[in-house]
Amino acid sequence: MIASASLLLGGVTAAPALATPSADAVIAEVYGGGGNSGATLTSDFIELGNRGAAAASLDGFSVQYLPGTPSASSTWQVTTLAGGVQPGGRYLVAEAKGAGGTVALPAPDATGTIGLSATAGTVALVHGTTPLTCKTAADCAADTRIKDLVGFGSAVVREGSATAATSNTTSAARAASLADTDDNAADFTVGAPTPVNSKGETPGGDGPPPVAAKIHDIQGTTRISPLKDQKVGGVTGIVTAVRTFGSARGFWFTDPRPDNDPRTSEGLFVFTGSTSPAVAVGDAVTASGVVREFYPEAPATSTHQSLTELSSAQWTVESHGNPLPAPTVVTPEQVPDTYAPSPGGNIESLPLEPSKYSLDFWESHESEIISVMDARVVGPTTQYNELYVTTKPQQHETSRGGTVYLGYDKLNTGVLKVGSLIPFEQRPFPKVNVGDVLAGVTSGPVEYSSFGGYTLFASTLGTEKDNGLKRETTRKQRSGELAVATYNVENLSPKDSAEKFGKLAKGIVDSLASPDIVNLEEIQDNNGPTDDGTVAADQTLRKFTDAIAAAGGPRYEWREIDPVDDTDGGQPGGNIRVAFLFNPARVSFVDKPGGTATAPVDVATTHGKPHLTFSPGRVDPANEAWTTSRKPLAGEFVFHGRTVFVIANHFNSKGGDQPAHGRFQPPSRSSEVQRAKQATVLRGFVDKILAADRTANVIVAGDLNDYPFSPAVQTLTAGGALKDLIAGLPEAERYSYVYEGQSQVLDHILASAAPRGVDYDVVHVNAEFADQASDHDPQVMRFRPGAGNAFQDALYDWLDRLDQLFGR
Repeated sequence: MIASASLLLGGVTAAPALATPSADAVIAEVYGGGGNSGATLTSDFIELGNRGAAAASLDGFSVQYLPGTPSASSTWQVTTLAGGVQPGGRYLVAEAKGAGGTVALPAPDATGTIGLSATAGTVALVHGTTPLTCKTAADCAADTRIKDLVGFGSAVVREGSATAATSNTTSAARAASLADTDDNAADFTVGAPTPVNSKGETPGGDGPPPVAAKIHDIQGTTRISPLKDQKVGGVTGIVTAVRTFGSARGFWFTDPRPDNDPRTSEGLFVFTGSTSPAVAVGDAVTASGVVREFYPEAPATSTHQSLTELSSAQWTVESHGNPLPAPTVVTPEQVPDTYAPSPGGNIESLPLEPSKYSLDFWESHESEIISVMDARVVGPTTQYNELYVTTKPQQHETSRGGTVYLGYDKLNTGVLKVGSLIPFEQRPFPKVNVGDVLAGVTSGPVEYSSFGGYTLFASTLGTEKDNGLKRETTRKQRSGELAVATYNVENLSPKDSAEKFGKLAKGIVDSLASPDIVNLEEIQDNNGPTDDGTVAADQTLRKFTDAIAAAGGPRYEWREIDPVDDTDGGQPGGNIRVAFLFNPARVSFVDKPGGTATAPVDVATTHGKPHLTFSPGRVDPANEAWTTSRKPLAGEFVFHGRTVFVIANHFNSKGGDQPAHGRFQPPSRSSEVQRAKQATVLRGFVDKILAADRTANVIVAGDLNDYPFSPAVQTLTAGGALKDLIAGLPEAERYSYVYEGQSQVLDHILASAAPRGVDYDVVHVNAEFADQASDHDPQVMRFRPGAGNAFQDALYDWLDRLDQLFGR
């Protein structure tokens, strides 16, 4: 609120500038996406509300709009108001109409032609119709004509902090109480637009009469409601759960008289935006509203599935305390083993087959209450207060309680995400690790979420049972063994806490037993994500090596090459890169100058043996395969007189791939194209080394962002030139990362045929735990480098066996 003590509105004295929030009329909601791509509503709107006890006159007032970042030529646009707004009532101002959308606003109380931005801007309620001239928050605060003001998105003019950015499908709405603290960020939340006029009418009121429908009629037999975008009425059911926080509040209700079709859900979500609905579990309600299919992005471009919901809803509570419809108790046998139909396109129009496909099974129970008993955790608690369980505990169980992902056609169909409807002050969200159990009953409505697929929003949470998962350690390398590890340290920079550095350091020293060489991925520059042209990472690596030494490890040295600013992807401004740590007391690094961000390393032959032209050196950094991605770093090492080539890698991410649980099946994995090119370039470089010496010791390690069965990894291992060590583990142990409850492989160590006595270990210290130093688990390879000479290798092997015998 920005106002003057001399102003009167509806007989109520307005407050002094920046002193007291408005006592009556305020801006209740702002929406600028009307008629845009993906929008349902055809028009922008501004909605006013009255938080006072008496009617507020709007005669002589206006609503005005200023772009979020006004220029010298920007002007306030004006829509004149008339009439008034009742206590607790609404007043709807229709603004510009777009070419898209399908649903008109209810009859507006005032009409203008302002085209609001969908993402950022400022709206003011003004005493008078003369355009404002202020263009800063301070200047507007001093303008006594302004009654209330809201800045959204990146708005320069705002009260306090601007509310979050809106979109073509979301508005900024004040809480139902119309509370006004003069801080837009605190007073407004972003959610689906919910325009209401002074008569209490909602969108669609001018169209045909509501269609009488049951919940199963609305849900239908496909993923898209047959009544999509239609107004329905007489929808009856029992309230089974309520969401009272966030910007997607509402309630679920279920028809206690189901039909006989297993494809049609009997549950439905009623969306109320930022307003907590005045219902309780057990209420019998009769509702009306508009049937919507909610997508997290614009429907035309979204790759996710939708949620069928009732929007702009009104309802009557018929009675209280009714018995709840029985939940669907999910057993291992109920969820099909096949994940989804695979028509090669959009599955939304396909009739559901819940007995055949797991995605169809969950969709056929959308918004119904389901329950699981003694559910084992397969994805640890995240920072977003969510976890993953399995409803099929025998499905591809890992050796530590997870569920392993073994092929594109072998997704674990029993995996289910769990969130909570219980306020955290009443029941903190469980902090659990893989293998722990939610003992007893966990139950609540299930719906699709773009982050993780089908999700049980628990109104009843099982009790956490700690199954005692321990962080692993690996053995120390023997004197004759070279230990090479790889570790993605997740955007490490000097701005990270001492705690993170300490945990990562203990992981190197205690869990990995201080390997001789460590390939690091995601080393950021010296000021982390600050994007000011800094590319050097010496402070990052010094802080890390100091932490390792403080933890009792060796005094590692490092080698790396700074990238060209903002060219290697990752967190903007972070300039992530790969780097080598090595213990100079155990292994020597062969320094050969000339390696730069843009200079390609090559292979030269001296006395019949290959060597790198630069060490360290980047592999073909100008090749388009590495566009906006990390470049491999090759290093030449010597251990016990034997040359070892190590190539550190971090291939491009999976960003841009369609989700496995989305509406397109099978999903497109577009990011694979670049990784396949990267693998081809890298394999060509390895082949150069092996062409010069087929007995060369070559280690390719790092975060390849892909699976052992992927085209990229298959390119690297084709013909047996390199062996992917993780593929040699038992299936239940093939993972180094947990994503959406699926234990999987992104990190690899691949080796040529020369290394002898290879001993390989994935050391599980992060991915399965709620408390993580990184989201990746490290891995280590111990081996005796080959000499390319049978006699020397046999002698080396004999000496190593002596070391084993005497425990050295």
